[in-house]
Amino acid sequence: MRHLALAGLVLGLLTAPAAADPRLDALVAAYPDFVAGYDAKDLILKSGQRIPISDGKTKTPEQRLDGADIADMFAVAYPLGASKPPSGPADDPGRARNRALFDAMYGDCSKGGVKLKTIAWLPHLHGGSLQVVVANGVADRLEAVSRELEALPEKLQPYLKPSAGTYNCRAIAGTSRMSMHAYGAAIDLNVRFSDYWRWGGAKRETDPVVYKNRIPQEIVAIFEKHGFIWGGKWYHYDTMHFEYRPEILALAR
Repeated sequence: MRHLALAGLVLGLLTAPAAADPRLDALVAAYPDFVAGYDAKDLILKSGQRIPISDGKTKTPEQRLDGADIADMFAVAYPLGASKPPSGPADDPGRARNRALFDAMYGDCSKGGVKLKTIAWLPHLHGGSLQVVVANGVADRLEAVSRELEALPEKLQPYLKPSAGTYNCRAIAGTSRMSMHAYGAAIDLNVRFSDYWRWGGAKRETDPVVYKNRIPQEIVAIFEKHGFIWGGKWYHYDTMHFEYRPEILALAR
């Protein structure tokens, strides 16, 4: 009987569910079409694919970007609403992305695997059309953003159009990391009113950066409402850039 009880205890330990993790709960809630759940080691996709939550490595901020595991995506908290300029080189909330997860959800653009939809951008303001990924309802979300942006005061319209683009099968400048534009899950606003950390002379992630921004908070708030984080909240700022990352915003809330 003692042996049976011991065996039952061991079996129970082996099959015990993972402790609740708000980060992973946010992923499950954000991407219900693709993420089934998680255990103590892996994020489990509905396809059966498992993605390690942590690779067990201690990383510098640069290493976190280049080889992000699931936990790395949440290493820096995203500040909701109006915020102060980022405090230092590691302050890039949401900029780390696990490629295996996003490839699984959106597809590999180099193989034509991204399913896109053409949407009207600010149609009443003649903003043109954009290609946006269908998965996770991103195209629908961006259309909702467009409708709300059109209702903003006229003085804000120049920031919004023409858009500098959505889908583009490319790596991030100066890196081998795939851009969220390669998944059709990001949009850049009018370059004329935007600022980017590399434009100030910095070339490497370790170079000092002087923060700049001209994008009004009213615009940022609408994007965040619909699940898009803003590159203006990064130390390595990209103020024209918004990308669909509802898991980051859910955890911030």
